[in-house]
Amino acid sequence: MSLTIMKRIRFCAGHRLYQHESKCAFFHGHNYIADVYVTGEEVDRVGRLIDFSLLKKAFKGWIDDNWDHAFLLNEADENAIAAIKMVEPTKYYILPYNPTAENMARYLLETVAPEVMAGTDIEVSRVVIWETEDSFAEARKDQITQVLPNYREQKEYLETEV
Repeated sequence: MSLTIMKRIRFCAGHRLYQHESKCAFFHGHNYIADVYVTGEEVDRVGRLIDFSLLKKAFKGWIDDNWDHAFLLNEADENAIAAIKMVEPTKYYILPYNPTAENMARYLLETVAPEVMAGTDIEVSRVVIWETEDSFAEARKDQITQVLPNYREQKEYLETEV
């Protein structure tokens, strides 16, 4: 039998979508929700896959340090990066692709989860990013290669579209 738990983490962040064809090209922000799912077969002696407080500490700690009240920007968006660096004090985080909800979910699953869960036998199976109360994106371990093209393909696409 498979068991799944989920921890919800709320944070606020700004972003803009590089080369977006509409209003998301402007600096703006959201009250995000990240749902982090852990799936497993075995529980510990207490009956848990992992204590919720440990999951919260790992992910909320990383999000608070890196994304909460920060601007999330695409590394290819030199104009936005230059602009945000002019603001003092400033907090920003550079992603290797556009900070869409899809890419944020993927980044948390592929990059952050292995880092913050290192030293445990816990594997994060799914991350959902709620950008608004009506819109979310999901990245799943079993579908991660289908969620988005890889970074190189995205970068090549953006460079040819400029």
